[in-house]
Amino acid sequence: MYAILDIETTGGKFNEEGITEIAIYKFDGHEVVDNFVSLVNPEREIQPFVVKLTGINSKMLRNAPKFHEVAKRIVEITQDCVIVAHNALFDYRILRTEFNRLGYDFVRKTVCTVELSKTLIPEVESYKLGRLCKSLGIPVSSRHRADGDALATVQLFKLLLQKDIHKEIVSASISPEIKQNLAPKLQTLLVGLPKTKGVFYAHKVDGTIQYIGKGKNIQKSVNQLFLKDSKNAKRIQRDVTSISYDATGNQLILQLIYVQELEAKQPKFNILRKKQYKKIEFSNPNLLLIDKGRTIGEKSVILIENDILIGYCFVDLAHQIKQIDILHTLMTPLENNDQNRLIIKKYLQNNKIGKIVRF
Repeated sequence: MYAILDIETTGGKFNEEGITEIAIYKFDGHEVVDNFVSLVNPEREIQPFVVKLTGINSKMLRNAPKFHEVAKRIVEITQDCVIVAHNALFDYRILRTEFNRLGYDFVRKTVCTVELSKTLIPEVESYKLGRLCKSLGIPVSSRHRADGDALATVQLFKLLLQKDIHKEIVSASISPEIKQNLAPKLQTLLVGLPKTKGVFYAHKVDGTIQYIGKGKNIQKSVNQLFLKDSKNAKRIQRDVTSISYDATGNQLILQLIYVQELEAKQPKFNILRKKQYKKIEFSNPNLLLIDKGRTIGEKSVILIENDILIGYCFVDLAHQIKQIDILHTLMTPLENNDQNRLIIKKYLQNNKIGKIVRF
């Protein structure tokens, strides 16, 4: 679970700043499940350049709650969560400073979307939130206000999770406390799993992926795994401490992600069979395969360019589909091998797809 947040401050001397606005979105890796947004009376002067930047002035904050009045809510919504922020070092320091003033030791794991973006999206010109989101086609409303910036960071983090093909973010975020509590009770692991199409990952206590599964109903597929009585299934049931998943929205992307993940990660309890595939050519060298996404209003896009399978992504806005340069930045790579090309060709032969764009 993640607490994606943004904080606006008074500015001023290091560790003497106060919070003027805070926005927190509790995110389960797929959707927002809770949120808290509030102005905060910092009980200190706001620097003029900050007023000009954010539009927040002392008059606006006169009747806003003081930090000690919202502290309990912040603790509750971030409990058992990893703090995610764009420049997390700053936001986390500010939070800890405010809590220290109250005599409370606020400790959470943190993830910085600036650092993640530099690793997972190395080709962009700037990693400032506004410029980065513009290059990715992510809308930002109310720039330099906590709510607008936090919502943009939610969309950015969703993209980074999609691009994290090695699952390092998820593995590093598994809480040791949760591991110990969930391991004896497989039923508990089913709580919160969606009933949608996707690929799921069974993790050991150290985050290692021991098994990869798939299904039209993730929760049902995990449940079936827990009911099996084969030797390997029992070993998985014994060692599994958490389940993560990638919702895919449609069957084609499910198949592509599943076979590629098996090849890349080679989990201990999956049986891998090597096959030889004939060279597959697409009907057109430049294609966009557009279909259902993971949520209402979202679309999935598979890009084939110059007869090369580039990758897939999920988009919410029509203009993202129309701009190939933005699509390239959003893409999660797919291997341009004959296995993946055959999966796509057979799927198109046997199934309807939302829309095919030739360019």
